Amino acid sequence: MDGHSRTALNEAAPPRDPHTLLRRHGLRCTSARLRILSLLHSSGQHLTATEICDRLARSGSDRHHTTVYRSLEALTAVGVLHAVPGRGPTRYGMSDEPHHHVACQRCGHIADLPSAPMADAVARVEELTGLRPGASGSLLLYGLCASCSTDTALCP
Repeated sequence: MDGHSRTALNEAAPPRDPHTLLRRHGLRCTSARLRILSLLHSSGQHLTATEICDRLARSGSDRHHTTVYRSLEALTAVGVLHAVPGRGPTRYGMSDEPHHHVACQRCGHIADLPSAPMADAVARVEELTGLRPGASGSLLLYGLCASCSTDTALCP
C-alpha cells in the first residue's frame, strides 16, 4: 500500500450508477467519462490528469490525453468531480458527498476530510472572516502528511 489510500474516516460513499449520474447532470455517457468515473471511484484517491491517463492505459482502456482532459473539465464543470489545487498539478476526485481536503505541501498528496467533524471550524471561519464556503463547501488545509513529516531526509 502506498500510504495514500482512503482511511476508515473517509471511505468512499456507496457507488452510484455512473449512467444515472451523468444523465442527471445533462452529460452524455461516453466510454471515456464512464471509465474515468470508475477509475476515480475504485482508486479512492485524488489523481492528476496524467495519472488518470497512465492508469487507463495500463488497464487497456487507453484514451487520448485530450479526451481525458476534456472529460475531466466537463465532469468538474457540472459537479460530478472536484478539482483540488495543491503542490504540482491539479488533482481530481469524486464529489459524491461534501467534504474538505488536506494537502501535503511536500509530496502533494490530497486526502478527504469528512465535513461533519469540521462543522464548528467552518462556522468559526465564517464568523471570523465572513467567508462562506462555496457550493461544495470545501476547505483546503495545507501541512505535511505523516510520511513527509517523519522523513528527516527531506527536511531542509
